[in-house]
Amino acid sequence: MAEPERRVVVSNRRARHEFFILDTFEAGIVLKGTEVKSLRQGKANLQDSYAVLTNGEVWLHNMHISPYEKGNINNHEPMRTRKLLLHGKQIRKLIGQVREKGLTLIPLSAYFSGPYAKIELAIAQGKKKHDKREATARREAEREIRQRMKRSVP
Repeated sequence: MAEPERRVVVSNRRARHEFFILDTFEAGIVLKGTEVKSLRQGKANLQDSYAVLTNGEVWLHNMHISPYEKGNINNHEPMRTRKLLLHGKQIRKLIGQVREKGLTLIPLSAYFSGPYAKIELAIAQGKKKHDKREATARREAEREIRQRMKRSVP
């Protein structure tokens, strides 16, 4: 069976700069009709969003999905808390890992896999300031090496 096409709608680019990504999961997300339409248009923001484990369920906080332009009075609330859908085994694994000091759940991207909206969820550990500086210095050094290689090749 062929895997459905994965069309990324929005990604959290800052997350990889701010956190060490330890593990990732694919989670379904419970959305209302106007939220799906707005998400398909790419009108969402994952910055500053995070997931929380509550009573054996995973909830996504601070994900902003803009109200649907052609919606009516029944339009959704942009910053509402949304439920994430994971298997029980995955939730138990998350509970065990998040209890560790300094680990958190952050969304990396939102995408459509076939007709279903999905969230790529990561178990992450926050970077310290010196870690961020080190990563930036390494990125700049790699870029300079690539530029020099490009100039030296005839």
